[in-house]
Amino acid sequence: MPSTKSAGSALICALLALVLSSPANAQRQTERSRQKATAEKQRAGVKQKLEAIRKDIARTEDAREDAADELAESEAAISDANRALRDLAEEQDATSTRLHDLSTQGQRLQETIVNQKKQLSQLLREHYVAGNEDRIKLLLSGDNPNRINRDLQMMAYVSQAQAKLLDSLRANLAEVEANRDKVENAQLELQEIAQEQQQQKTRLEQEKGKRAALLQNLSTRLADQRKQADRLQRDEQRMAALVDRLTILIRQQAEAERRRQAALAAAKAKAEAEEKARALARAKAAAEKAERERIARQNAKPGTRPEPEPEPPKVAEQPRPVEKPSAPPPQEVPLAPPAPAGAFAALKGRLSPPVNGTVAARFGARRGEGVSWKGIFIKAPEGTEVRAVAAGRVVHADWMRGWGNMLIVDHGGEYWSVYGNNSALLKRVNDMVRPGEVIASAGNTGGNEESGLYFELRYRGKVFDPASWVKF
Repeated sequence: MPSTKSAGSALICALLALVLSSPANAQRQTERSRQKATAEKQRAGVKQKLEAIRKDIARTEDAREDAADELAESEAAISDANRALRDLAEEQDATSTRLHDLSTQGQRLQETIVNQKKQLSQLLREHYVAGNEDRIKLLLSGDNPNRINRDLQMMAYVSQAQAKLLDSLRANLAEVEANRDKVENAQLELQEIAQEQQQQKTRLEQEKGKRAALLQNLSTRLADQRKQADRLQRDEQRMAALVDRLTILIRQQAEAERRRQAALAAAKAKAEAEEKARALARAKAAAEKAERERIARQNAKPGTRPEPEPEPPKVAEQPRPVEKPSAPPPQEVPLAPPAPAGAFAALKGRLSPPVNGTVAARFGARRGEGVSWKGIFIKAPEGTEVRAVAAGRVVHADWMRGWGNMLIVDHGGEYWSVYGNNSALLKRVNDMVRPGEVIASAGNTGGNEESGLYFELRYRGKVFDPASWVKF
């Protein structure tokens, strides 16, 4: 028959196993998961507006079938998977660096704790060797008062040193515990990232296979449609409609933000004026009171004290609500970039090419019957990095008929750059980009025959020749 002790141990082990295997522990949410969910909520409003624009454009078109539309789902999915893999790789690097820093910090804390324990042990030993006399014994010993005072001060110093050392030790032990939690969270995040990477790789391979099969089946239809001038004209009209609607949306949001800032400034000015008026009123009341007291002192008989003037009843001021600038809700996240209006115009003739490749078609060249190129097509192998020509904010990043995976960057001052036919879009709507930052990968999406990048520059919605702006 098992002993009570062993039965108790078995019960404790069973309880521990139950706690460790509980769903709350198994499904612990990491900080990364929470941040990711918040970011998705913030993007939801902008995506909703852009989706409404896309549907509005689709409704205005005729119902003519386009072979490239059958590629839309797989090409967009390939782009999403590539962007996700790139984001995950960056996250993995950052998390690994953070984990290494946390481990180094943990080692330093452990070393500090060991040293502090040694110091505390030495203090206690010295206190014991000194005779461990307490204050009462010293005071009643009848010894030399100077010696007693010196010993009492020494004991106070030792006690203070012990207290400080103990406080520091407790703080370091708490920091070790917090460090352990952070390390565990970082390890869980790395596991999450590894799982997501595997899922995205599987998805990418599946979508590539699906697209290859579709291209094989659609090759004849795609070749025929590439020769149709009316199809190219419809593509250009679709692009113009998108640009017009985005321009209107950005102007509306910019105006709404301007009005909001003006209202905040007016409210602040009003509050400051009211506060100034109250301060003047208080100063005037204080001056009147001082004058009355002076007159009362002058009129008082010698040897008598003037009666103090009764204080008027004080009325408690109601606390005024402090107006704080409120962040726009997710559906009103502004698309307009904060860049100064003349920043992009000052870069004319100094922009670097968006991709390394060969210019195959220039602005204004014949593209088909009655159609000319409205931008520049640069041949480049699939996957070649596409870079932003200047700083700005992404206002469109999606698949579009005729342009494949297309990205538009607003540079401020109503200057835009357009990047089409990409195999992958590596930035999302509302992302800020720096000059030369990788934003996409070249490809041949949208039914394009050759791999490369279609590039446009626009001012106030109208295309213009990039040749005098970009150093090709």
